[in-house]
This record gives sequence, structure tokens and C-alpha cells, in this order.
Amino acid sequence: MKSFAILFHEDPSVLTQMSPGQMQEVVARYSTWFNTLRATGRVQISAKLKDDGGKHLQRQREQVVASDGPFAEAKDVVSGLFILESDSYESARATLADCPHFDFGWMELREIEFVK
Repeated sequence: MKSFAILFHEDPSVLTQMSPGQMQEVVARYSTWFNTLRATGRVQISAKLKDDGGKHLQRQREQVVASDGPFAEAKDVVSGLFILESDSYESARATLADCPHFDFGWMELREIEFVK
């Protein structure tokens, strides 16, 4: 079994246009979808990233400099992630096909290479 990182991307302006009822519906759909997936035992780690805060790090002249992020002008943000166990990219893609996130965002699917 291989491990895959799934990063959730979205345009923050899309969610801010939703009514509270629409947001509750999205949360309920996510919970149902994710709890079903978690019950298979194939989810290792999951986390929603905070909407505000965060730091961008860069090395400048031998020092690591932090600046605030994510930036408001970003067209999309990484809003969450989880680690999925799957046999292949194709199998992982099939598992993600009915995820509610596709209604307003996109996902990045990356195989994890564990360094020994």
C-alpha cells in the first residue's frame, strides 16, 4: 500500500459568498464523506488549516525570514490536507471522485516518498 498526500485548494472568495445554511450543508457532506472514508482505515492523518495566520518562510542572506501569509491576493489557498493509503494513483483518484470539495475547489494528489 502506498501513501498519498491530498491537499485541498480553494478560492477563498467562493466560500465567503455562501449563506450559513449552504456552509452547514457543505460541512455535513464533508463529514459524511470523510467519516465513510475514515471507517475504511485508509486515512492516516487529516487536518483543516486555519483560515488566517500562517507564515511564508524564505532564506535571505543566510537568515530565514518569515512574512505573514497566506496573502489576500492569492487566487487559491491550501485549506486542508490528509494522508490516504491506496494501491495506486488511479485507486486514490477513484476514492476522491465523490469528494464534496470538487463543488468549489480542487485537490492536489501526491505520492509520499518516505526517506529512510
